[in-house]
Amino acid sequence: MADRKLSVVIAQAPGKNPNKRQLEEDIAAQLLIENTANVSLVPHLNDLSADDSGALWLKSVPGDVVVLAWLYPRAAHWILDRMGVKGREGTVLLRSGDDDEDEPEPEAPSPNAIGALQVPNRSIYVLDLRIDAKPEVFLSEIRRIARESTVETVSLDFFGLSASPAVHHAAPVSTEPTRSDFTGNAKRRWYPVIDYSRCTNCMECIDFCLFGVYGLDDQERILVEQQDNCKKGCPACSRVCPANAIIFPEHKTPGIAGAPVSGASDFKIDLSKLFGAPSALELAVLERDTELVADGRTAVGMSVGIPKRQSNLPEKPRDALDDLIDGLDSF
Repeated sequence: MADRKLSVVIAQAPGKNPNKRQLEEDIAAQLLIENTANVSLVPHLNDLSADDSGALWLKSVPGDVVVLAWLYPRAAHWILDRMGVKGREGTVLLRSGDDDEDEPEPEAPSPNAIGALQVPNRSIYVLDLRIDAKPEVFLSEIRRIARESTVETVSLDFFGLSASPAVHHAAPVSTEPTRSDFTGNAKRRWYPVIDYSRCTNCMECIDFCLFGVYGLDDQERILVEQQDNCKKGCPACSRVCPANAIIFPEHKTPGIAGAPVSGASDFKIDLSKLFGAPSALELAVLERDTELVADGRTAVGMSVGIPKRQSNLPEKPRDALDDLIDGLDSF
């Protein structure tokens, strides 16, 4: 069992930020010194295309995997799933030092969600490298995961259960992390990924997007079919998604970039209504029209693809929230 080592993949930050690169190298170096993990480096996950050698290599990594990335874990997990790097979401105990102790736990998958397909019996643990600048913070969590993974493997062997050797045996670790020739060559990309633990297959995204980004698979499930058709900087489809299932990993707004979705987020005051800014739907329509015009096409405004839940809504009786908004308006 000595050769059964956890696979650790460090997805390097885009650009040449020396502090980020140093953190990556310090983590990799210490893991190699401890000789308890197979360590590899790949480019920034969001920049990998399906046929990129880095993506193809990731698909070949067996067993439980720890992925360190400069992204929200939810975004990274569903980028990997889209690439065919599938697995259960492993439990990560690492939290930012700035997190509120009373911060609610992420909401459980939606009971109406369609879920991911063909998920193998392994775990993928994603650590967000942005939450701390100290290598030891990440190393401690990797050690914990490695112990947990070892316990599970030993239990399977002890009780004589079927566990494929390919799942647990990885190539022996070298004196330096695997750094294939695909590192650093990926171009920056912008596209959505779908969180299938939340997606209900309502089709509002495919109705709203007019750039051919979305399509259906052979089971009539929504998918990102032509991701490079997406317009850089435009997250309009994410704004209209009723399930918060569409993620743009590179967006500056946490809720769009894949921050954890909690139950509390489903009940919120739309601050745009308080201060006169466009609503999420109005902003999405504006973003879409801007890209249509830039393509030499005609803006369509609210006439095409407006979410069903937003059209012809019956007038509701006033409630306490209406009184609150009126009170703020009076100041």
